[in-house]
Amino acid sequence: MAQRTVKPKTNLGPGFWQITALIVIVSALMSYFTWISDWPIGLIPAGDPAPSTDFLFKFLGIVASWIFNIVTIYTIYFAIVFRRPNDAPASAIGVQIHDQPVLEFWWTVIPTILVVILAIFSVKIWSDIQNTQGDVLTVEAIGYQFGFQFRYPKLAQPVTGIMHLPLNTPTTIHVTSRDVLHGFWIPEMRIKADMVPGLVNTLRVTPTKAGTYRIICTEFCGDGHGLMKTQVVVENQQDFAKWFHQQGGTAGAGGGSSAAIALGAGKADAGQALFGQKCSACHSVGPYAQKLVGPGLGQIFSDSAHPKLVNGADPTPQNVAMILKNGYQGDLGIMPSSQVNQISNTDIANLVAYLVSLSKK
Repeated sequence: MAQRTVKPKTNLGPGFWQITALIVIVSALMSYFTWISDWPIGLIPAGDPAPSTDFLFKFLGIVASWIFNIVTIYTIYFAIVFRRPNDAPASAIGVQIHDQPVLEFWWTVIPTILVVILAIFSVKIWSDIQNTQGDVLTVEAIGYQFGFQFRYPKLAQPVTGIMHLPLNTPTTIHVTSRDVLHGFWIPEMRIKADMVPGLVNTLRVTPTKAGTYRIICTEFCGDGHGLMKTQVVVENQQDFAKWFHQQGGTAGAGGGSSAAIALGAGKADAGQALFGQKCSACHSVGPYAQKLVGPGLGQIFSDSAHPKLVNGADPTPQNVAMILKNGYQGDLGIMPSSQVNQISNTDIANLVAYLVSLSKK
């Protein structure tokens, strides 16, 4: 007579399915209230990409509520139901359950699907924040101990204190620092970036709701860090144009300066010293292919393999000076303007003279 194999007891315990139903009900209620609530609490969406960010935030909240309830409630349930009986020895081993391929399959597949969904959402939102094509206004935000400066095209002087943005205008904000690490955060617009000396981070936002909102430094930057905050005023086009005119600006704030720079007095030795201070973190003095962050500049005027500048212009001293003056943004990254780099027209002339001397070697 064949011996019958006795399978180990695999009972999930009394009330298991009732507990499962409780988890589903509680999780569904939490998901519903997460979805209909104005979250994040107290932070109205004042500009794109805030709605997309809020959608991702709610999705994360719903997923987290299900995971929290499943893990917590099941852990408490199994700890109570399968606790060691009082009359069992301390060395007793509980029921051993092995080889559950169906369960193992689903606890692998479901988290994988969730991670893929979150990755798609996150990359799409990040792409929207970084995609500056078609933006009308470009503003440079510079952090310093312990405040913010804002530079607008066609304004000779930076604006210290309150930032102004026109309503419903796609805007690129280049953020950097002139001393130590700072943070740039507008909670109501859901945009945030580190302000790093020598590095420009880019944010894109379209203000959609007029009002005054906070700008907060989010990186500890010294004993005055807690006081490093200001405001951004979002106003209609007419009010923004009026404010811009009061600052000394002219119509059309989106473009850069096209006035020629006097290069005749440029000194190569002064340019070499300045290159080491301002440019060497991103550019080498080798050939184009010798890239750091940007291309090598040693043969910028005589490289037959790259007969054009990054903006498509001919490699003339004046065109190079215009890139140094106005900056550039393209496939290779962002070249900060002279305002961000804090270099004068004389500095530009010296840098161009140094680059010309390299091309002659």
